[in-house]
Amino acid sequence: MTDRSLRGTAALVGVADAVSPTGELDTFGFELEARMIREALADAGLRPSDVDGLCCAAPPSALAEYLGIRPRFYEGTAIGGSSFEIHVEHAAAAIAAGLCEVVVGVYEATPRSDRRHGRTRGGAYPPRPAAEWEAGYGLREPMGAYALAASRHMATYGTTSEQLAQIAVDTRRWAELNPRARHRAPLTIVEVLDSPMQASPLHLLDCCLVTDGAGAFVLTSADRARDLARPPVYLLGAATYADHGQSMSQMPDLTTTAGAVSGPAAFAMAGIKPDDVDVLMGYDSFTITTLLHLEDLGFCAKGEGGAFAEDGRLGPGGALPTNTNGGGLSYTHPGQYGMFLIVEAVRQLRGECGARQVADPTIAVAHGSGGNLSTMATLVLGTEAAR
Repeated sequence: MTDRSLRGTAALVGVADAVSPTGELDTFGFELEARMIREALADAGLRPSDVDGLCCAAPPSALAEYLGIRPRFYEGTAIGGSSFEIHVEHAAAAIAAGLCEVVVGVYEATPRSDRRHGRTRGGAYPPRPAAEWEAGYGLREPMGAYALAASRHMATYGTTSEQLAQIAVDTRRWAELNPRARHRAPLTIVEVLDSPMQASPLHLLDCCLVTDGAGAFVLTSADRARDLARPPVYLLGAATYADHGQSMSQMPDLTTTAGAVSGPAAFAMAGIKPDDVDVLMGYDSFTITTLLHLEDLGFCAKGEGGAFAEDGRLGPGGALPTNTNGGGLSYTHPGQYGMFLIVEAVRQLRGECGARQVADPTIAVAHGSGGNLSTMATLVLGTEAAR
């Protein structure tokens, strides 16, 4: 494509996810991935025989063998929580190039039940500067890395623990409306601040959950999407950027993420401004993660994220509905939450979210974060291919 734009060339036509209010699921591994793929294909009105592309954050050929399919396109990028936004971007490019037509992406992780059943699973990062410059000084992973970002933001811009706590409170307000959420009890700023300190200044309720979870998406060409079972959700913009690896000691600026590059690039491809966004699904591994997204994606100026969030703007009835399923803070967080951003964004744009449904959204953003604020990937999704 000569204009290097993916705008409107592909659409998400099926999604599925599996979570539990208990935090645990009864299956895992390939069996759980296969279940998610079947459900997402059924949502789209497609069959496994239609699939000619497969994405997962691991070598996908073994999964394809288990499923009994032989795709023409494989994508196994594994870069943490933004992997699935990257999968959508790359799959759309493959569809636009004629390499495939129907791509399925899938994710599963069951850390909570793995621990209870004594299951050991791989996935450790290779040696990195953190081993020398962070772990040796007692920095607790992963919350210690994010505590560094929060501390720097507070020192530089005057951000407060109360402002961070408001993000957790508003996310919980969305979870109260979601019967599938892990935590639904009302939450107050005082309760967040009274929860145990994990890595100063982050309290327990500033931190994401540890639950089982799984999900899948189906992406196809815009032309084919028009004839399928569900209203298509078009990919309008996509961009990825990384400014360091896993180690926070290598992050150029602890108060600015790579989303300051990926966000504007995706918005430019989509031809939108932050004010056009009806729903923001932003990776919320910690409350500070959400605050940094608000600034780096352009919803407010750098340093103003705390003030922007403190009046309930992100919660039900607010001007920027954010993490409407309850997010990684209250809905689910199996370790790589980016898949659930996509699933909820699609459901909101299709009007399927019941009590938590935002009124008539046409533009949603799914913004993934991989590593320790390392790799950001931004998707702009819409109900119409052209505007």
